[in-house]
Amino acid sequence: MKNKIALKADHIVKYFYEPEKFQVLKDIGFEVKTGEFLTLTGKSGSGKSTLLYILSTMDTSYEGSLVINNELLTGRSQNQLAAFRNEHIGFVFQFHYLLLDFTVLDNVMLPALKLNKKSKEEIEHKAYENLKLLGLENQALKMANKLSGGQQQRVAIARALINDPSIIMGDEPTGNLDSKNTRNVFDIFKQLTREKGQTIIAVTHDDDFARNSDRVIDLSDGKIVQ
Repeated sequence: MKNKIALKADHIVKYFYEPEKFQVLKDIGFEVKTGEFLTLTGKSGSGKSTLLYILSTMDTSYEGSLVINNELLTGRSQNQLAAFRNEHIGFVFQFHYLLLDFTVLDNVMLPALKLNKKSKEEIEHKAYENLKLLGLENQALKMANKLSGGQQQRVAIARALINDPSIIMGDEPTGNLDSKNTRNVFDIFKQLTREKGQTIIAVTHDDDFARNSDRVIDLSDGKIVQ
């Protein structure tokens, strides 16, 4: 399974045009294997978050090509990409983006209800399983605004996992967490790659987090340096 290619980026070039034309990514190319835990590192302004948004299909104004699960995604419409993302990619951001006036359970169930491939009962069962994995099953019926920052971030991870995405992408997923919660999130990511063959691609500033992942791609001035 580890030899299967989950994602392939080829000759990715990206420009910003405001306030003037500036090349932010310079001929980036690499492959990520299924079940691999990859971290993207680099100083602020190195292009790592920009690259992640291209890999996640949310940014489509780039040169080059992106293939995920043997599907060429470059050139697809926004609607096609949104449908692909909801089914195949789970997102964990530095900020949790929970709906604070909804319960924890409702937040976790939302992407699966949108995908509409399982019954509400099945989705609810899966949501409870995910919350249990993250030590939050006893918080399921609480409003999201009643949780601590660390708990909210773990709810966001449970939500990212609800559709069993083949790839989980994180933009500083532990950026707002203390060391204990960071370790907890790291261990869960590691477990997902080992037990479920899910692929993790995470941008991080945390050296320990990066060092313990399977592979690090370090960016500097829009280029891969290692």
